[in-house]
Amino acid sequence: MRPVRGTAAHKTDRLAELVCSNTFKSTEVTNAHGLLKAEMRELGSVVLEAADAARIPAGTALAVDRDLFSAGVHDRVTSHSRVRVERGEVTDLPSPAIIATGPLTSDALAERIRTRLGIASLAFYDAIAPIVAAESLDESVVFRASRYDKETMDGESDAYVNCPMDRPQYEAFIAALSEADQFTAHEFDKVPYFDGCMPVEEIARRGPESLRFGPMKPVGLEDPRTGRRPYAVVQLRAEDRAGRMRNLVGFQTRLRIPEQQRVFRMIPGLENAEFLRFGSIHRNAYVNSPASLTPHLSLRDDPQVLFAGQVTGVEGYTESTASGLLAAINLDRMLRGGQPVVPPPTTMLGALYRYLREADPKHFQPMNANFGLVDELVDPPRDKAKKKALYAERALRDLRAWVDAGGVSVVRGLAAPTGHRSV
Repeated sequence: MRPVRGTAAHKTDRLAELVCSNTFKSTEVTNAHGLLKAEMRELGSVVLEAADAARIPAGTALAVDRDLFSAGVHDRVTSHSRVRVERGEVTDLPSPAIIATGPLTSDALAERIRTRLGIASLAFYDAIAPIVAAESLDESVVFRASRYDKETMDGESDAYVNCPMDRPQYEAFIAALSEADQFTAHEFDKVPYFDGCMPVEEIARRGPESLRFGPMKPVGLEDPRTGRRPYAVVQLRAEDRAGRMRNLVGFQTRLRIPEQQRVFRMIPGLENAEFLRFGSIHRNAYVNSPASLTPHLSLRDDPQVLFAGQVTGVEGYTESTASGLLAAINLDRMLRGGQPVVPPPTTMLGALYRYLREADPKHFQPMNANFGLVDELVDPPRDKAKKKALYAERALRDLRAWVDAGGVSVVRGLAAPTGHRSV
């Protein structure tokens, strides 16, 4: 819609203007973000081609010159003979279409999406708690139980993992949390704090006992090691059906990533925690995808209106771009009379789509690429580096087989032959 209608963050009228970071994260396939990029390259990602052309030194990270990157994407799109760019604010959901919008979605379009999907289907702020790998918890410290032994809807009385604290541990944790360095938001990203998204560090600053009467309250729990109620408890809720990812309940935060690692590893049982997603609080508009969209992220009453980008509930540049790439593939297939497809959950892209399809709608929050999403290996090695290498090898093998078996058309770049749609 720029420059007809601007935003508080963008400065130019170019496509793909990056405003918060200039990195697409790791390029190594043994890193979840690197694997996702490798899969995108297999599918002919134009955005990654532009990123490669604008790359600047950043070790194994794919960092770009913002201006060169934006100009590269902009020029390739606007100069294509079969692409017409129209400037203006979109206020409706046309069909067929891909609705690829992000955290700075205009109010009019956000309202139209919310009206079409239902008033509870669109959130305007992210209050995200960290997620850790279940296998990295210290099982000799944590215990499984729900408050007062209450069963969950699935009939499980041990749905939560609990990290118990005694008084000295709690007081040391509160002191560290209260003094930790916070991320300072951009002006456009400032969020009004309300009870549902109060940062855990802000709660701690309200008084030393605030968290003990909030998300860390120990009532209804008994530590089996001592037979007594702990002084305080951090609860971890399963984020996936297999229980491989655990969400720190009530721990949404604005702490910087190194501070999250330092402070949250003070929690008993999390000393060696592997963080799959870090906490954050920022302005966002995203759809409750598992409650509102189809498996290929379209409207349920119109499969040719697809959603892509951060509005779907993916978190990050690479994840947003990957969802746009698959949306383009699927819309192209449907316009040719075919059916939409989604890669297998052994791939990072397929695993992200499965999360958006199967996550609990009541607790749905945006997700970034991480190995906790993909199917577990049949016989996983204990060595984490070898395990991730096997994840990557399997993912790329399965993606290539999926492309071949499903007849997915991959076009490299935008210089498509006459009469052939570009992907």
